[in-house]
Amino acid sequence: MTSNPTAVDAGELRRRVAEFLAGHDPAGTDRLEFLRARFDAGLAWVHYPVGLGGLGAPRTLQPLVDAEFAAAGAPDNDPRRNGIGLGMAAPTILAHGSEELKQRLLRPLWTGEEVWCQLFSEPGAGSDLAALATRAVPEKGPDGDGTGGTWVVDGQKVWTSSAHLARWAILIARTDPDLPKHRGITYFVCDMTDPGVEVRPLRQITGEAEFNEVFLTGVRIPDSHRLGAVGEGWRVAQTTLMNERVAIGGGPAPREGGMAGVVADAWRGRPEGRTPELHARLMRLWVEAEAQRLAAERLRQQLAAGGVGSEGAGMKLGFARLSQALSGLEVELLGAEGLEYDDWTMRRPDHVDFTGREAGYRYLRAKGNSIEGGTSEILRNIIAERVLGLPAEPRSDKDVPWKDLPR
Repeated sequence: MTSNPTAVDAGELRRRVAEFLAGHDPAGTDRLEFLRARFDAGLAWVHYPVGLGGLGAPRTLQPLVDAEFAAAGAPDNDPRRNGIGLGMAAPTILAHGSEELKQRLLRPLWTGEEVWCQLFSEPGAGSDLAALATRAVPEKGPDGDGTGGTWVVDGQKVWTSSAHLARWAILIARTDPDLPKHRGITYFVCDMTDPGVEVRPLRQITGEAEFNEVFLTGVRIPDSHRLGAVGEGWRVAQTTLMNERVAIGGGPAPREGGMAGVVADAWRGRPEGRTPELHARLMRLWVEAEAQRLAAERLRQQLAAGGVGSEGAGMKLGFARLSQALSGLEVELLGAEGLEYDDWTMRRPDHVDFTGREAGYRYLRAKGNSIEGGTSEILRNIIAERVLGLPAEPRSDKDVPWKDLPR
C-alpha cells in the first residue's frame, strides 16, 4: 500500500474534512457508519497509507483533522476504551504486518469495533520480559514435519488490561528455547475468542478488576497471524514498547491538564487546607508537570518527524512519578475527605479514569503507574544505557540458551 503521491497539506485536509462532513451529518449518521466512512476517506490516521485510514500526509496534521471533527460535533472512536489497540497494536501492525493483516485488522481497530489487549508479561517474566516461557510450536503437518502452517501456543500471561473486552491480542511467545532469551521469540496476533483462551480477573487495590490473567492452552494461531520473521519477536516488540511508553507518558494535554489540574483546583477550592509546606510542594510539582507537558510536545514532534527511540522511557518514568506525587498531595490537602472511597464493589471497567473519580481512587490507582508499561527501575536502566550512553549493567545470562537458565 503506497502513500498518496499528491502532497496533502493543511488546506487540502480542511477541504477534505469539510467535504466529508457535508456528506455525513454527524447528528444524523449512525456512529459506527460515520467512523467507518471517516476511515475509508483517509481521515482516521492521516499519516497512514491510502487504503489504511490515511492519506500519506504529515503526522503533524493529525491534530488539525481531529479538531475539525470535534468542532463539528462528530463522534470519536472512544480512544480510552481501546488504548492498547490504538497506541500499541496499530503502529506495530503497520510496521511489521502483512498487507492482508493490515487490511483485516486496522479498520475495526480504529473504529473501536474490535478492542485489543497485550499478552506480554508473565508471572515469571515481568520486568525481565525476555525471560518469557509461553511456548509456540509448529503444528505437525500432514507428513508430521511441523509445517502445517499453524502454531500451537501454551502458557500464562498476567496484568493484561482489557482482556475481558478484547477480540484480539498482540502476543509474544518462545519458539526456540535453544537460543538466548532475547532471541527465539516470535510475535503473533491472537484471536481472544479462539478455543483454549481463558481470561480470569485480577482484583486490584482499587477494588476493581481492570487487569486480568490469561491462560493459553493449545491455542492454534495461523502463521499468517505472525508479525515479523520467526525468532524476530523481540525486535518487533520494541516497536510496541516504545509506542506504549509514548502513549502512557506523552499524550497531549493543556496546561494544568490531568492530575496537575485536579490538584490545582483542589488547592484553589480548599483554602482551609493550605499550609506553607503543601504550597511549596504544589509549586514544585506544578512546574515539573509543565516541564513534562512541554517535553511530551517535543517528543510528539520527534515522532512526527520520523520516529522516536528510547526517549519515550523518560516520559513514562516522569508520568508515573508525577502522578503518584500529585495524587498523594491531593489526599493530604483534602484531609479526612481524601480518604473516602465511593465503592469497593468488584467491577471490570473498560478504561482508567484518573480525573473523573474521587481522590482516594486516584491515590490508589496511581500506585500501578510505576509498574505498568515497564517498571520505573527498568526504565531508568533504559535511559541510562540507551539515552545517556552509560555502561550497561553486567548480564551473565545474555548469551546463555533460554532452556539452560535457572528458573
